[in-house]
Amino acid sequence: MLALASILSLEGVMSVESSISEIAVPLIPPTSTLCDHLKISSDSENEVGPKNPKAVLSYWHGLRDGCVGLLESKLKWGGPLAVQQLIASGVPLLLINLLASNHSNTSLQGVDSPNGVGLSPIGVVWAVSSICHCLSGGVLTFRQTLLSSEHVKLICGLISDVHLKLVKSWVAPSGGKDGVRDIINTEIDFLAFPFVAVQNAPGLPVATASVNSGFILNMGSPAGRVCMEDKDMVKAIKEDMGKYIQILLEVGVPVIVLRCLEQLESKDLGRAVAFLAKMIRHRPLAVQLLGKGLLDPNRMRRLLDSSSPREATLDTLMIVSDLARMVKGFYEFINGASILDTLRGFLTHEDPNVRAKACNALGNMCHHSAYFYDSLARHHIIGLLIDRCADPDRRTRKFACFAIGNAAYHNDMLYEELRRSIPQLAKLLLSAEEDKTKANAAGALSNLVRYSNKLCEEIISKGGMQALLKLVADCSVVALNPSRRDAINKSPLKIVLFSLGKMCAYPHCQQFLRSSELFSMIGRLRQSPESSIAKLALTIVSKVTDA
Repeated sequence: MLALASILSLEGVMSVESSISEIAVPLIPPTSTLCDHLKISSDSENEVGPKNPKAVLSYWHGLRDGCVGLLESKLKWGGPLAVQQLIASGVPLLLINLLASNHSNTSLQGVDSPNGVGLSPIGVVWAVSSICHCLSGGVLTFRQTLLSSEHVKLICGLISDVHLKLVKSWVAPSGGKDGVRDIINTEIDFLAFPFVAVQNAPGLPVATASVNSGFILNMGSPAGRVCMEDKDMVKAIKEDMGKYIQILLEVGVPVIVLRCLEQLESKDLGRAVAFLAKMIRHRPLAVQLLGKGLLDPNRMRRLLDSSSPREATLDTLMIVSDLARMVKGFYEFINGASILDTLRGFLTHEDPNVRAKACNALGNMCHHSAYFYDSLARHHIIGLLIDRCADPDRRTRKFACFAIGNAAYHNDMLYEELRRSIPQLAKLLLSAEEDKTKANAAGALSNLVRYSNKLCEEIISKGGMQALLKLVADCSVVALNPSRRDAINKSPLKIVLFSLGKMCAYPHCQQFLRSSELFSMIGRLRQSPESSIAKLALTIVSKVTDA
């Protein structure tokens, strides 16, 4: 059994497509046989131990490693039918009880001592992975496993400091640093199952896939299959998320995962950071993580270092971004992380995804207040943000406009530095950009006149107002068509009209609008079937004609 399980486990690390599973899976014994082997009592004549040295497979493996490994292969390669068969045979609870016995004996005797259960570190990994695959088999299994604080606590005990120390000291291929990495990554896949299922649920915009936090966990997860095949289960998981999050808090999972970071080499941080990025989107978990030092400067320096995987860097930026957007009170924690110099460097990073996420994070750091305005100026970040408006990457341009708009939203402290952004924003309004980028650019121009008229002449002379009017003209055909209301709501027209309305508070802007040949188009928009468009157009016309 162990030899066959070991061969099948190679399929998961093959860099090219292999036929190993096609040949070997039919050789796996029936489920009933595997379950019988799991149920062998500790005093059986077949058990590994000093009382029966002939039964020892090797000092590197436990007696049940092979059996559990074959169960995992059956679940991984056998499809939904295999999952249902193994659930019907009671495999999830059987494995949980096995892990409970193994963990208890290991804690007492040490990982290098023969015990009455027979799972080595690789056997533990295969057992947890098998349970994770079973989670996709239905609501009942999910609830019995993950909505039990006792079970979650047991599984999390396998990545406690004590147990990981024992795994690290295991002098065999499944121990050491690689063994620590494997058990942590497998546990994280298990614990992240509900987060992946909910995040991948149908109805979420496809475009969000590239920016979703913790995206590395979505790839190959059994939870992804659930989303495609069982909408009722996804609905049940959504309903149970509150209870599951409460269990995670009670068990202290956020803290356990933070401590796991210290046990991993920098190159292996990807999945642990991905799980943190998924948890951080839920405020109770975010509060516990922050309280336990998630944004400690030394930790952040390590996560954002070039030695960390690209995925870990991107997810760390998403963590900062999500925290900044969530609550104004989190700004103090972000400030204490001392990451502004790093963010400044990321604005010129060779990876466009890093540049985009850095812009997004800085934008959200200006979302609630002007808390970071002075810091942005002192760290010379504004000029680099303006440069990113001309970035070759479209998402970077979009988030750069977003950040510039927020840097002007709360007061006029940065207006002088932001003056140079005006021609860049105007150019984006006239370019073949996505609507969201144009809306961000229009909103940024609006905020540049929000508190004073000091930039009005610049906005006129550098083509800002002309670009806004041109965009109004481009959108007007759709805006006047009663059958195109969906298209109106997706267009940047409302933001553009709002921006022009703000500019109309100042005489120079009023005069420019009045003399423009495109001003009549705004008058026509008073007849738009979309009431919000008509109202904005009426406001502009009234301000200009009454001046």
